[in-house]
Amino acid sequence: MANREMTKIMSARPVHKMRTCESSLMVALLIRLCLSFVILLGMATSLWAQQPDVAENEAAVGIDLLIKVKAVAEAEQRAQAQADEEKQARDRARSLEISRELLLRQQALENMRSELGIYDPALLEAYSDLAGFYNEIEDYENAVKLFTDALQVARISSGLDSETQLPVLINLIDLNRKLEAWQEVDDLYELSLHINSRLYPLTDSHYLAYAEIYGGWKLELIRDNLLQQNFRALANGATDLSEFYERIIVSIEGQPDIGVTTLVHLVSDKVQADLALARSVASTPVSAFEGLASRFVTQTRCQNVRTTSGAIVRQCYNVQVENPRYRQSQRDAKRNAMNRHTRNIVQSIERLETIRTTTTELSAAQLRELENQIVQLQSQSEQLLRAGRRLQL
Repeated sequence: MANREMTKIMSARPVHKMRTCESSLMVALLIRLCLSFVILLGMATSLWAQQPDVAENEAAVGIDLLIKVKAVAEAEQRAQAQADEEKQARDRARSLEISRELLLRQQALENMRSELGIYDPALLEAYSDLAGFYNEIEDYENAVKLFTDALQVARISSGLDSETQLPVLINLIDLNRKLEAWQEVDDLYELSLHINSRLYPLTDSHYLAYAEIYGGWKLELIRDNLLQQNFRALANGATDLSEFYERIIVSIEGQPDIGVTTLVHLVSDKVQADLALARSVASTPVSAFEGLASRFVTQTRCQNVRTTSGAIVRQCYNVQVENPRYRQSQRDAKRNAMNRHTRNIVQSIERLETIRTTTTELSAAQLRELENQIVQLQSQSEQLLRAGRRLQL
């Protein structure tokens, strides 16, 4: 099994022979240049036929130079070939070493499974150890599989909300990031948040520390649109993130055991979420918003028609037409969204300003940094407010 996996690992790494090819090309180029030199020298010799001694000496020098250059190039080529062979030998030795190590670890894991059962807590370390080795050799897919098995062991042996899952989840998040499996990364962050929320109250330092990590990921997800979502899904995600921060901020404001630095970080992160949402709203076409007015209205249309007997009668029917008020209601929806998000931004800036003017916990350097941050946020907020006012024109 280990040999098959190592064959897969090594096949995923092509052996590069670029330096050997470059050396061969260099030899050919040098030989061609020397031949050109000899030809030119021969042409010069014909012109110097009246000076036979000079021509004979020049020809001899050219031939001697050609021999020396060719010898040097061939020596370099042999040295490069030897270096390549030594590298290949090292690679083969490393491959054999990895194969043996994998075999030993896999056998040890299988023995533990046979002796202890497939869900014994002691397997958690064995799975994680083998997964870490796969991570070292950059076989991320197998590392994910083993850490997933470790997570399953932790959930069954310790409980669905056990703290032992958290280190495994951190490793799974890191590996899936390397694989750019963004949906899996998001699901793992959500599971980590759920477990943290069951283990700790909102005001606990452990939960608050993870809340910052979780919020940072969600903001990255929204800014880079890693899940390739449409505007509505992105807006919902940003709104959820803003409300997530608001719940935490409200719960810790005024708590004497919560440091001001933690509160500043959370408020700042909430502002960034609201800014991202406001910018997204500002750049989204009006047609993407759902207006409050009905999109279509029913109209009755009539026309005179002649019957089979020759009489003129009036015939009416109903048709669905676009509501002329719907476009305006879409503009109103966008303007209301902009106003709502800019109000949230202004409120957060006011929170930061209150902290700056009332706190005694921050150093002078921290206060200057906070003041600069407030100035920058105010500038960004003003830009969004001007954009919102343009929508009202």
